Amino acid sequence: MAAIRRMEPKSWMTAAATRAVMSALAADGGAARFVGGCVRDSILDLPVGDIDIATHEPPQRVIELLTAAGIKAVPTGIEHGTITAVVGAEHFEITTLRRDVKTHGRRAEIAFTDDWSEDAARRDLTINALSMTEGGDIYDPFGGLEDLAAGRVRFVGNAETRITEDVLRLLRFFRFFAYYGQPPADAHGLAAAGKLAHLLPTLSGERVWAELRRLLCAPDPAAVFQLMADHGALGPLLPVPLWIARLKALAEVEATTTAAAPGGPVRRLAALIKLDRSTARQLAERLRFSRKERARLLAMAGAEVSHPPDAGPRQFRAAIYRLGTATFRDRVILAWAEQRAKDPGTASEANFSAALEVAQAWPRPDLPIRGEDAVRLGLAPGPGVGQALARVEAWWIDEDFTPDRAVCLERLEAVIGGIP
Repeated sequence: MAAIRRMEPKSWMTAAATRAVMSALAADGGAARFVGGCVRDSILDLPVGDIDIATHEPPQRVIELLTAAGIKAVPTGIEHGTITAVVGAEHFEITTLRRDVKTHGRRAEIAFTDDWSEDAARRDLTINALSMTEGGDIYDPFGGLEDLAAGRVRFVGNAETRITEDVLRLLRFFRFFAYYGQPPADAHGLAAAGKLAHLLPTLSGERVWAELRRLLCAPDPAAVFQLMADHGALGPLLPVPLWIARLKALAEVEATTTAAAPGGPVRRLAALIKLDRSTARQLAERLRFSRKERARLLAMAGAEVSHPPDAGPRQFRAAIYRLGTATFRDRVILAWAEQRAKDPGTASEANFSAALEVAQAWPRPDLPIRGEDAVRLGLAPGPGVGQALARVEAWWIDEDFTPDRAVCLERLEAVIGGIP
């Protein structure tokens, strides 16, 4: 197949590390092309992250070529033809051209080939089946360029076949639509997604969360989640009450309020789902959350606004101290989104903004006294120490954190004097 378009090389293509890898692969007269996302995003003038390369050279030969050029070769997926080239801090995933022999879910039985079209045919979406030479010649066997220009996200070949080969492609269809698509979504893709959505529970939690995480970080995730819900692709995945309007409102708050800068996928997931702590634990387990993600989700689960609507900076600081700055911010933003979803444009929105400004500007202090201070003042080690500190801490919070260490020690001494 002849190249159908030429693009002026981008800086990532002409970088020394990239040139070194491409030169190594071509040293024996072989051919290599950039594939997938780096091609797609370069065409759209978007930042390029991972650089993936395809070649007709078999994996063992790829290792030999890289090693001969002084490049570290890591056999990250050699059984499926993938070698990672490491040049300084840069990593390049190099995969031998493949064709599917048999597909059965996540892993396919493959055979190596020297046919670029066969390799492209096994990819999920037309916009991901593009390839490009080092010089900028673009190959497009399935109309990906036209789809990209039109904001059309569609499967390579038969949509049901592609999803059946790997059910994760059902989620990828919606995720790529969130970033690259323009309404209306492809009818064939939607129909296949709805028909095969019952297969979603067969996916591992890690793979589901990897896709949901990216989808939640899209500029307007609510519209795509609504699309998924309308076509039956959410129920088998998230069998809990959803609140899509709150997710939409949260994304709006994050986009328009500096102090509510995007807080990542966990906060957006909490906005999407009506969570109590039990449901949050189950969801965290299902999606195989890290400990940090799980703790953050639980801190938001079932949380009401952290302050009354007429609260001021003093109450905000007390809440920030008790909850921690990050949890306070999450709860305020969720409460703001909830109010906007229920009653847009209410005057009390200014109070949420003020709370976030306090959280942004006020460094949460530590209580300036410790247990050893109580012992030094004559209190015997034991539960009484914690009780005394708690009483001083409550007083310190009521005083808006203004008493310094010397004053807190005086208060501690007075408290100890009153303890039997």
